[in-house]
Amino acid sequence: MVHIVSYGKLVKDRETALLQKDQTIQAHKMTYFGISIALNIEIMFKEHTVELFEMVQWLVHFLLLFCSFQNLGCFVTFRSIQEDIASLSEPLIAQKVETTQTQLGRATLLSKLTFSWVNSLLRLGYSKPLAVEDIPSLLPEDEANLAYRDFMHAWESVVRESSNNNNKNLVLWSVARTFSKENLLLAFYALVRSICMIISPLILYSFVNYSNSAEADLKEGFSILGFMILSKVVESLCQRHYGFGSRRSGMKIRSALMVAVYQKLLKLSSSARTRHSTGEVVNYIAVDAYRLGEFPWWFHVAWTSAVQLVLSIVLLFSIVGAGALPGLIPLLICGLLNVPFAKIIQSCQSQFMMAQDERLRSTSEILNSMKIIKLQSWEEKFKNIVLSLRAKEFKWLSKVQMIKANGGFLYWMNPTIVPTVVFLGCALFNSAPLNAGTIFTVITTLRIMGEPVRLIPEALSIMIQVKVSFDRLNTFLLDEELDSINGYGRSIKHTSVNAVEIQEGNFIWDHKSMSPTLREVKLEIKWGQKIAVCGPVGAGKSSLLYAVLGEIPKISGTVNVGGTIAYVSQTSWIQSGTVRDNILFGKPMNKTRYESATKVCALDMDINDFSHGDLTEIGQRGINMSGGQRQRIQLARAVYNDADIYLLDDPFSAVDAQTAAILFHDCVMTALREKTVILVTHQVEFLSEVDTILVMEDGKVTQSGSYEDLQSTGTAFEQLVSAHKAALTGLDRKNENNSYYDIEAMVHPEESQSFNLTKNQSEQVISSKGQLGPQLTQEEEKEIGDIGWKQFWDYISFSRGSFLLCLTMLAQFAFIALQTASTYWLALAIEIPEVTSGILIGVYASFSFLSAIFIYIRSFLAAYLGLKASEAFFSSFTSAIFNAPMLFFDSTPVGRILTRASSDLSVLDLDIPYSLTLVSFVAAEILVTICVMASVTWQVLIIAVPATVTSIYIQEYYLASSRELMRINGTTKAPVVNYAAETSLGVVTVRALNMVNRFFNNYLKLVDMDATLFFHSNVTMEWSILRIEILQNLTVFTAALLLILLPKGYVSSGLVGLSLSYALTLKESQVFWSRMFSMLSNQIISVERIKQFIHIPAEPPAIVEDYRPPSSWPSKGRIDVRSVEIRYRPNAQLVLKGINCTIIEGSKVGVVGRTGSGKTTLISALFRLVEPSRGDILIDGINICLMGLKDLRMKLSIIPQEPTLFKGSIKTNLDPLGIYEDDEIWKALEKCQLKETISKLPGLLDSSVSDEGGNWSLGQRQLFCLGRVLLKRNKILVLDEATASIDSATDVILQQVIRKEFAECTVITVAHRVPTVIDSDMVMVLSYGKLVEYDEPSKLIGTNSWFSKLVAEYWSSCRKNSSANISRKYIEQ
Repeated sequence: MVHIVSYGKLVKDRETALLQKDQTIQAHKMTYFGISIALNIEIMFKEHTVELFEMVQWLVHFLLLFCSFQNLGCFVTFRSIQEDIASLSEPLIAQKVETTQTQLGRATLLSKLTFSWVNSLLRLGYSKPLAVEDIPSLLPEDEANLAYRDFMHAWESVVRESSNNNNKNLVLWSVARTFSKENLLLAFYALVRSICMIISPLILYSFVNYSNSAEADLKEGFSILGFMILSKVVESLCQRHYGFGSRRSGMKIRSALMVAVYQKLLKLSSSARTRHSTGEVVNYIAVDAYRLGEFPWWFHVAWTSAVQLVLSIVLLFSIVGAGALPGLIPLLICGLLNVPFAKIIQSCQSQFMMAQDERLRSTSEILNSMKIIKLQSWEEKFKNIVLSLRAKEFKWLSKVQMIKANGGFLYWMNPTIVPTVVFLGCALFNSAPLNAGTIFTVITTLRIMGEPVRLIPEALSIMIQVKVSFDRLNTFLLDEELDSINGYGRSIKHTSVNAVEIQEGNFIWDHKSMSPTLREVKLEIKWGQKIAVCGPVGAGKSSLLYAVLGEIPKISGTVNVGGTIAYVSQTSWIQSGTVRDNILFGKPMNKTRYESATKVCALDMDINDFSHGDLTEIGQRGINMSGGQRQRIQLARAVYNDADIYLLDDPFSAVDAQTAAILFHDCVMTALREKTVILVTHQVEFLSEVDTILVMEDGKVTQSGSYEDLQSTGTAFEQLVSAHKAALTGLDRKNENNSYYDIEAMVHPEESQSFNLTKNQSEQVISSKGQLGPQLTQEEEKEIGDIGWKQFWDYISFSRGSFLLCLTMLAQFAFIALQTASTYWLALAIEIPEVTSGILIGVYASFSFLSAIFIYIRSFLAAYLGLKASEAFFSSFTSAIFNAPMLFFDSTPVGRILTRASSDLSVLDLDIPYSLTLVSFVAAEILVTICVMASVTWQVLIIAVPATVTSIYIQEYYLASSRELMRINGTTKAPVVNYAAETSLGVVTVRALNMVNRFFNNYLKLVDMDATLFFHSNVTMEWSILRIEILQNLTVFTAALLLILLPKGYVSSGLVGLSLSYALTLKESQVFWSRMFSMLSNQIISVERIKQFIHIPAEPPAIVEDYRPPSSWPSKGRIDVRSVEIRYRPNAQLVLKGINCTIIEGSKVGVVGRTGSGKTTLISALFRLVEPSRGDILIDGINICLMGLKDLRMKLSIIPQEPTLFKGSIKTNLDPLGIYEDDEIWKALEKCQLKETISKLPGLLDSSVSDEGGNWSLGQRQLFCLGRVLLKRNKILVLDEATASIDSATDVILQQVIRKEFAECTVITVAHRVPTVIDSDMVMVLSYGKLVEYDEPSKLIGTNSWFSKLVAEYWSSCRKNSSANISRKYIEQ
């Protein structure tokens, strides 16, 4: 029954549609009827010459024109009506296949000529704000994949040919080979357009001569008019299609280069990666590739401008003969001046780009390390670094803008000086009479010359930037790649005998280094073996895994790997996306395998606890996950990958002891029992269960064998075990009062009441429980709809430039008024016999030179206004970012911030000042042009006014879609940049897991999405400009027609020349204004986007003057936590739930608990990275929630969970504020075990630290962080899992250093290793945000407490090494 009703409804809908179509056809019949009436009216007026009704004839003409356009619309749409009617006859039940591909592929010739194929998108955009899903996709020929394949084919060919010639830019030649064919057609369009432009002065000359003729020959007049119409129509069509085609070609070049850079990134060798930081790679994509996308358009502009200039000079000579020679002198001077200008601009532009690169690299590093900057209260220092880099960049920007202002002055001087000199030449050489025909043809020709004179320097400037970008990309694409046999990077040979073989391997990271990183490595690993690699910090353990992966340059030897590899890095690499996406990593979902992977990696309970289950979004670099969760997610990713060989680089360092034991037994030993595993670890307790142990020291495998074999040989391995036993002995002393039976229960917890939560977790189904809250990373914010003039006014008012703008406008209007007065003088004076040539030229020259002074003033004021706005916006943006709360960085991808700091700021720096000035200037010029035309033939207003009103309507109609397209485009660029930045950081993991093709294909989709928006932004602009051109051409044709039809002598030849000289510039001015206004409307969105981040809520102030603590505070170090509750967002779940405790001054407190229990959040609350939603924290009786953040954080010391280093030197990393002497720094280095390593370096304290400390091991980075706190020596020290990444021996030494150096300080230690906190005065146990225990460890360990169970689990994981000895000792007692 339901189906019958639905069917009936469909039939009814189709009938309604048919009726509507019939009504449309009837309407068009009525239009034809309207035409016949209009014709009859006109005939009536022709036959009865009633003077009163002469004006009405013009309205009739307009009605005829309107009707003809209506029927043209009928003709164009008739085919689509027929198609719609045909579709109504199709079966109702037939399945409709919808396509979202752009209609260009199916468009008719007329539709392509007029860009009508984009009508449906514009109609939709006018009816509602466009969304991403509304934008049609590109044609296959425009997609990035095809463009990239064509480019790479040409690249490989060029590289082969140029092996002997290294001076050639291979990227440029490859681009030329790939895209030259389509650009040849564009060159033809551009040439035809240039020829049509040069015809305009000849048409004007013909008109003036026609007006001077004794008899009116309408046939001649209409022939001239017909020729004008033809030339203007051809010019419009050629210009629009050449503009659209060149930008379309540029889009393909941009896409090809973006993809080529990304592909190169996936192949880049380790040494090449040190030469190209993540920030620089992002710049190659976000700046250089985008700039090269403009290359075809500017290339065609450059050569057509030169052609136009030459043709104009030829035309000038043909009209005035030798009189044109003096005019060439100022032109030549301006041309020659452009050469040094171009060189200076090139130099400044190059310096500007280098300064911009340096700022963006530093900004990227700072944004990625914002947490440590806030913990240490270094915001002011790093903000000043960014501001100083910007000051250097701004110096070059100022030079560029001022030089461009001079160039602008030269351009506007040409139309004033050159005509004066030409007229003077005519008078001196008597080569041509100074009549209306000569004067206004010269002026029109020189106006046409004005465009190339203006554009050539700009095109040269752009070409210089393009050359710099080509050179940068050429350097990058030719840089060193990994040796590749099976695709990406592994220098391997497949072998079936052993899983991994290394024979006489010598490897080195830095070729400048004197000694290899790994020496004489000989390794044979059988299938299914479990290998552990241990050794002190900096021994080369991670480098050994890199050698197996083929990531470290090999000096000699062979590496054979016999199967697929899964790799887990020491520093966890997590992508932005959901938990599920990170685990599946592009593999299809297999629910059984997926649940097994999450279970053995102890993730099931975490997933249950997440608000969105495994669909919870992970922030940038996994920032909203704890260190343990990130590590377990990437371990689960490796397990789910189901590879043959597993390389695990210290995966247990970020998790607690029980989780580590579960991961080792359930994951490594059980789930991966049939796999080959190489495990780098500092956890000595697991070594007895593996097949072979490799002990490394100073880049060599010093010992190899089973646990029992190595124990008997002594040396390095014995030291590691001894350190571990020493830690356990410390644990023993805490348990001397406990009975053997208590210990036995703890050693075998699985036989007691069980605290083994993970076993229970595994029984639960992975789901998302509770009410779904918002995801961490929200959709990027963007305005919707017309924002009117608000953003324009914001741009002016933000920099307090209102007065400057008024001065600029006054100078501009003065220039236009003087220019108009000078041409009026010429038009009127040539009709007065008493006016001699000298007076004529003298008065004209006076007006012209006076106007030049005003244009000079305007150029500099406009440049200064732009610089002032850039400075104001950057300063506010930087302050807002550094003052933002930590939650902002947790929830905002770095790429989103960097896009604003790079491309949006570039638009603000370079584009908006130029566009804003020109839009206001050309608008005034258009108004003056119409007024001049109307002053000669007022009837032209009958067409000019409706045409202008219609033009404004078309502009608004177009802008409704254009604004949204640009806004969406603003949000599609950030993911492209972000994805490349993420890949750069995790490229080793991507290559190891053989996911290069997947990442490449994902990147192609992002590039295509970005290109789609760019493509449709351009075609909609060409659509609007073509229609505006048609309307303005109508005004020009009307003015010309009036001059033909008006009686002879009614208008003087001078005024005819004046009117037409202005009329012929109307279309260009209107089109230029429309383009510039559209560009400005799109560019102003960058202001909108930067302002979004300027207005983000700030964290509490750095200093509160009314609540400053004493300088000696804290003198004791007592901490009172009173009912503290923490939630990361309003209305979100509580993360800490009413914590109450007191930490006595000078005490050592250990904080333990499972991963995700709230340990790190408690530390964040102490440093006020997140503000308590309820409760207070008091230090020495002062409420820290009321004081300034700087006053608080400067008095606390922390060694964070993730050790962070910055690019620079060792000294600047230890002492960023520069307040300590070298001796103090050396003492701190000695205490943290780094003095010996650093003293061997040639630069000592000035030795370099690469991006994010990449040239130092994770353990060494942690030691640097310890060095920082040893220098500060504050009363309160927090160790946030600070020794997780170092071996037991170093850990023991460091604990001793901390006990000695901070004996009188309050020390809070968050740790996963029980021995680290066992000798604390107090232990705090957290579980799911609640404080479940807080007491002395000796008391807790003797009861059935949570802490005793954690200790038992730790011992259980160590039982093969130590439980027998401990049990025996207690039995003896």
